Amino acid sequence: MKGLFLSIDNLNFLILQILKNKEIKSGIYNFADDDFVSTNELIEIIDEALGKKTKQLKIYPFIIKYFSKIGDKLKFSLNSERLKKLTENYKVSNQKIKEHLNIRHLPMSTKEGLIKTIKSFEHK
Repeated sequence: MKGLFLSIDNLNFLILQILKNKEIKSGIYNFADDDFVSTNELIEIIDEALGKKTKQLKIYPFIIKYFSKIGDKLKFSLNSERLKKLTENYKVSNQKIKEHLNIRHLPMSTKEGLIKTIKSFEHK
């Protein structure tokens, strides 16, 4: 499963660029960081930010699918429909806004933004 994020730094950058660029066309623009992050990558980034090591349990996909089929028949909370929602990718493209603002890359990577956000929640 891959998901998208948007760091506050990149959001601020995009808003500032829009305010500076008076000739940007009206329209619908997706704001997102440049990179997509899988669940496993997200766990690794959280571990890195917190200086911890989490043990990830590796389960073969066919085992999960098997149990979801059982869930379909026995009305368990893990069923095929819920499994699909949990494992589908959620991706949007930020290409349109970057093209209109003539930007190749956002200033902060997804990993940097996530680490900064996670560390902001640490107790001082």
